[in-house]
Amino acid sequence: VLGDSLKKPVEDRPNLKVSTDVLVRRIIFEGAKATGVELRSTKTGEVFRIHARKEVILSTGAVGSPHLLQVSGIGPGELLATRGVPTLVKDLPGVGENLHDHLQIRAVYRLRGASTLNQRANSLLGKALMGLEYALFQSGPLSMAPSQLGAFAHSSPTALTPDLQYHVQPLSLDSWDRPLHPFPGLTASVCNLRPTSRGNVRLTSPDLAVPPTIDPQYLSTTQDRLVAAESLRLTRRIMQAPAFAPFSPEEHYPGPQYTTDEDLARESGNIGTSIFHPVGTCRMGTEGDRGAVVDTRLRVHGVAGLRVVDASIMPNITSGNTNSPAIMIAEKGARMILEDDKGN
Repeated sequence: VLGDSLKKPVEDRPNLKVSTDVLVRRIIFEGAKATGVELRSTKTGEVFRIHARKEVILSTGAVGSPHLLQVSGIGPGELLATRGVPTLVKDLPGVGENLHDHLQIRAVYRLRGASTLNQRANSLLGKALMGLEYALFQSGPLSMAPSQLGAFAHSSPTALTPDLQYHVQPLSLDSWDRPLHPFPGLTASVCNLRPTSRGNVRLTSPDLAVPPTIDPQYLSTTQDRLVAAESLRLTRRIMQAPAFAPFSPEEHYPGPQYTTDEDLARESGNIGTSIFHPVGTCRMGTEGDRGAVVDTRLRVHGVAGLRVVDASIMPNITSGNTNSPAIMIAEKGARMILEDDKGN
């Protein structure tokens, strides 16, 4: 919906061309100036180049943007040399570092006397009725958002502002690639909004088609492990509230046998998954900051004609979903590009 609302007003402009079935191979440089991109058609295998009259703008996300910079010769010099990148354009140690994300800890509860999507999706009749309802009325389970309930909370009384976010679904499963459980279930996912753990994205080959390593380093700090343990304890208190009593909730994951900080932190890692909010791998900062990749105008340090405009530029993750902040970055970045162009 958002994509359509942004695209439709401008899709007939003669200076806009959207290419699909095309992969970027690398950024083209003349010295330290970005002058275009090299592309490959996934249908024909043809390799071709597009030259930029003014700037190249990367908006490929917290994994794609640092990976593309690295294979193009911008990143930690020693890493790029060991991975076979032929030309070092700019040694920027921060490219691909500072990766962080909201880890959702998926506590699952078995319910009694409740109808959840588990029963409907595990029934042929239920599946047929859900499909029919959507086909006729565009309503029902197939029209729902990923989560049906959300809440912000404090992990401890000392937290000045909410540092936890809940996403609750009337369904349960072992993992997203597994079928729904055969029993009535509820998933109460909770995430630490301000994680202190930091990971990285690093190229494994000079060929962009070879996936990079993505190491989020979830729960690698004492603070994050403590918040994880406290978040599960809070979830238990919520599920023990009188309003849930008619449904006799029984903890399925992680399991009531886990009670210590150490046990709960470990199990948080076992039942936790990404909530798809990665940020920080091309973070903003001053040129003297060795970990910074872009300046306050989103221009890549040490080169000309190149900007990064996506969630990778965030120094720290926002205390909530990253979609709206990413849109704000795009809107602000577009304004900066126009302002700087007029200034030249």
